[in-house]
Amino acid sequence: MKTSLIERIASWENFLALLTVAVLAYAVFAVPNFATVFNISQAIAGASERALIVLPMVLLIIAREIDLSVASILALCSVVFGVLIREGLPLEGAIALALLTGILAGAFNGVLVTYLGLPSLVVTLGTMAMFRGIGYILLGTGSVNEFPESFTDFGIDTLGDTPIPWTIVPFLVLAPVFAILLQMSSIGRRIYAIGGSPDAALYAGVRVARIRLGLFVLSGFICAIASIVFTARLANARADNAIGLELDVITIALLGGVSVFGGKGKLTGVFLALVLIATLRNVLGLSQIGGDAQGTVIGLLLIVSLLLSTTAQRLYGGLQAKFKTASLPKGPERTT
Repeated sequence: MKTSLIERIASWENFLALLTVAVLAYAVFAVPNFATVFNISQAIAGASERALIVLPMVLLIIAREIDLSVASILALCSVVFGVLIREGLPLEGAIALALLTGILAGAFNGVLVTYLGLPSLVVTLGTMAMFRGIGYILLGTGSVNEFPESFTDFGIDTLGDTPIPWTIVPFLVLAPVFAILLQMSSIGRRIYAIGGSPDAALYAGVRVARIRLGLFVLSGFICAIASIVFTARLANARADNAIGLELDVITIALLGGVSVFGGKGKLTGVFLALVLIATLRNVLGLSQIGGDAQGTVIGLLLIVSLLLSTTAQRLYGGLQAKFKTASLPKGPERTT
């Protein structure tokens, strides 16, 4: 009973919740203009793409994989969408082909990893440069910034009189789907099994290669959706869009308690980490701290989160072993 009580109280999610509440309280009471309706709406909108892309990233990391090319896929899909709009293709057709581009990019990563046996870290590091390079080939260093009014309205409008922007709606729709998929479905159990031990999962009949390929395809598809959101929000399609976004996404996933070694993690902690990172970026922006400095802070936070997570797991393991040892019945004393 003592062990289960420690597990409930001294969990990483509870610590992250307290930290998030503390940062939010500081921002509300100490940072000028943070609590205004306009700023809250902007902060939520600014987190829209990260919120979307972190969903498949969590599944990939739990399955012992990673996708460093997510920001480049977003940029490539944005370029494809922008070029098609510029050439006069209807909005619906351009969106469909941008989504197809994301699916193909994710499938390319997945085939290299699952069927050629290459490490996902190396593969996606290479395609991170390749996909963005294709974007430059298609559009060069220029940009497309003329879009249908209905599309740009989606990027700037809010839900009625609320500060909730339309750009966060795709995440609000998909997040429950991913939570159910991961926590309550047989596919989720298989993903955890692959992350725990790929060999054991394979011997247990799990189609490891097929699931991994599906996760990379899913990642590419969600990145394509994020590209539509990003392009609508900024009304701009460029090959250098979303540079460095992958750092934020990976930080959110790991800070949210997803194990870098796979097999562990829940979306609850990831949602808290998303709020924390979005708040930190907004506070830094209001404090006139630029993007490069913000990247430094996020990078340090990634390292600290790994250190804290590892330390917390060791401390919890020690306490758990101590209470288990103390609760074992003592053997009969020897008599001489």
